Amino acid sequence: MHRTRRRARHTTALSAALMVPAMLGLAACTPAADAALAPASVVDTVPIYADVMVTADVPYPAGDGGTQLLDVCHLADVTASTINNGPRRALVLVHGGSWREGDKASTWWRSTCEWLASEGFVVFNLNYRLAPQHPYPAAISDVRAAVEWVRQPAQVAAYGYDPALIGAVGGSAGGNLVSLLGTAGEGPWDIGSRVAAVVELSAPTDLTRDGLDLGALPEGFDRIQLEYLGCSSYRSCAVAAEASPQSHADQTDPPFFIAHSVDEYIPIGHAHSLADALTEAGAPVTLVEVPGIAHSIALLGTSEATPLREEIVEFLRDELP
Repeated sequence: MHRTRRRARHTTALSAALMVPAMLGLAACTPAADAALAPASVVDTVPIYADVMVTADVPYPAGDGGTQLLDVCHLADVTASTINNGPRRALVLVHGGSWREGDKASTWWRSTCEWLASEGFVVFNLNYRLAPQHPYPAAISDVRAAVEWVRQPAQVAAYGYDPALIGAVGGSAGGNLVSLLGTAGEGPWDIGSRVAAVVELSAPTDLTRDGLDLGALPEGFDRIQLEYLGCSSYRSCAVAAEASPQSHADQTDPPFFIAHSVDEYIPIGHAHSLADALTEAGAPVTLVEVPGIAHSIALLGTSEATPLREEIVEFLRDELP
């Protein structure tokens, strides 16, 4: 693994050997295949982590005035009355699936939710409206609404976290959405839908025509992307830049942790493009380049302790102190 930390951050690399379990078990985790790993009807009802509780299918008010569902993963002792070491930190977790598929309840996203909860975070694992029935900006509107809901006193009292410090984690299309949370918001990180830290895995970050020059996309992905944008062509797609996180980068953006495989489904040029935009804007960013083809949460590997998992947890603890 090659890591580049910018603005007073250093660089490392994961070994290719680390990624063998991930590629064997999760190499099919493309944006479109994220959802296919486990259909929505196949839900882990037994927690993977014995000390983690999952409250499933909690409704939250979506961006269109309707309702979407989320799961809450947390340590079993997380209540307002039993926290002795101060409030915990909250994360929103946003699944991938090319903005048109995927579900919070799929095996790998549920596992990721529980893993982060086992590290002491209160994790809100979101569903959101999907394209093409609900094109941009439906998905990001729902994700922003979810952050605002997480920040409300009722949720804070129920799970005992600090509403001023909320982080966001997402992979593939979900990585695009959490990156938009980080770059497109305005104002301090502790209000509204702002977040204080972003972990982005394998996201397509430049959805404009220029993004096609960052590397070869799989056949048909440009059409999928246009459907998400609600456009018939890039030439006439005014919202493409709006849906691209680096278009909004500025010095008020929170710290970013970006991880991307060198030879995966989404060209690594997208990771470089976002990292460069953040660096030029004066925002802190860590870029991790991983050998191989593992995509999105496949980068995490299949064991509980891998170097990338440890780096992500360290990053979140440092930025959400």
